[in-house]
Amino acid sequence: MTYSGFRILAEALRGHRGWRPLWRDPDPQPEYDIIIVGGGGHGLSTAYYLANVFGQARVAVLEKGWLGSGNIGRNTTIIRSNYLLPGNQPFYEFSMKLWEGLEQDFNLNAMVSQRGVLNLYHSDGQRDAYRRRGNAMILSGADAELLDQGQVREMYPFLNFDNARFPIKGGLLQRRGGTARHDGVAWGYARGADRKGVDIIQNCEVTGFLIENGVCHGVETTRGPIKAGKVGVAVAGSTGRVMAKAGMRLPIESFALQAFVTEGLKPCIDGVITFGAGHFYVSQSDKGGLVFGGDIDSYNSYAQRGNLPVVEDVAEGGMALMPMIGRARLLRSWGGIMDMSMDGTPIIDKTPVDGLYLNAGWCYGGFKATPASGYCFAHLLAKDTPHPTAEAMRLDRFETGHVIDEKGVGAQPNLH
Repeated sequence: MTYSGFRILAEALRGHRGWRPLWRDPDPQPEYDIIIVGGGGHGLSTAYYLANVFGQARVAVLEKGWLGSGNIGRNTTIIRSNYLLPGNQPFYEFSMKLWEGLEQDFNLNAMVSQRGVLNLYHSDGQRDAYRRRGNAMILSGADAELLDQGQVREMYPFLNFDNARFPIKGGLLQRRGGTARHDGVAWGYARGADRKGVDIIQNCEVTGFLIENGVCHGVETTRGPIKAGKVGVAVAGSTGRVMAKAGMRLPIESFALQAFVTEGLKPCIDGVITFGAGHFYVSQSDKGGLVFGGDIDSYNSYAQRGNLPVVEDVAEGGMALMPMIGRARLLRSWGGIMDMSMDGTPIIDKTPVDGLYLNAGWCYGGFKATPASGYCFAHLLAKDTPHPTAEAMRLDRFETGHVIDEKGVGAQPNLH
C-alpha cells in the first residue's frame, strides 16, 4: 500500500475500510542471514537500509517489548548536525541529509520540520568557540550562521537578554535543523523494512548468544534459538546488559535522561533553542506544549524514570533563559536510558567475537543520528567494512587512545 493524498480521499469515500497494519506480525524463522537485536530507531533503520540499499532479504529484528518502546519514543525529537570534530561532524551531516529525504524515501509522514536550531552564547569566549564550530560545520557541507544579539532579539524577543549572570550575546543558528515525530520515524522504518520482507518480531527477548570457538552463530531468545550468519546489537541503554551475555564488558555506562512537556500554549517558539550557560533545550510541539530537557541523572540506572534534582536544574535553566514559562504548568515527564560512552561519541564496529557487531554509545545524540546510524551499521553488516563517515567510531579507540572527545565529558555527569 502506497500512501498519498489520493489514497486518503479514496479511503474516506469507502469508509476507511481499506487500511491495513503497517507491518506484519510474523513468527521467527529458525535461521536468518542477519539478526538485529533491538527494535528501536537504530535497529529498525539498520534493517531498512539492509533490505532497501544493500539487498539483504533474510533479515529479522528482535524486540523484547513492543516496537519503539525504548529511547525512540522517549526523547525530545531534535535533529541537527552542529558538531565540531572530524570524527563526528561529517557523520551527523550525512544523517541530516538522510532526514531531508526520509519521508519520501519510506513513504510515511514522520513530521520532519526543519524549523532551525539556535545555540545561544553568553560570553566572548563562547562566541569564538561557536565561530570555530560553525566553520567546521560549513567545511563538512552543513549550514551555519553566527548571529549577534540584535539578530537573536529579532527572532525571539521574549528571551532574557539582560540576565545579570547569563546575558545573551548572540547564537549559532543551523536553519536546516529542527524536529521530527519520533514515533513516526519508528513506524516509517518498520513499515519500509517489512515491505522488503524483513521479519519484525516483537515480545522476543534475547537471553544469550550462540557462540562457538569465538564465532557467533545466532541468539537464544524467549521464543527459542534463532541462528544467523551475523548478529548486530543496537539496544541503546541496555547495551551493557545484553553484551555481557556474550562475555563482553564495554566502555559504556547507562544513565536516565529526563524530558518534560508543559500544558498547551499559543505558538511562541517556532524553532529549537539551547541555553549556552547551562544544559537546557526547548522547542514547541504541534500540540502547543513546550518540550524541554537537560542533563542526564547523576547516577547509573536502568530505570526509565528520573529524580527531582534534575527536574529542578532543568527548570532553573528554563527560567534563566525565559522567565515567562514560570507560569506554565508541567504536564508530564519521562526518561530514556542513555548508553554513555567514555568520550561522548558512539561505537559502530565489529566486536572481538566473529559475526557479532555493535551499535552503541550514543549519549545525547541517538535520535538525531537515527538515519546515519542505521545506514552505517547496515553498511558494516553487509560489507564488513565501515562506512566512510563512521570509520573513527571504532570500539578499540579507548585502548589505542584515538578517542573523539567532542565535549570532554563522556559518561561523567558531574563534569557536564
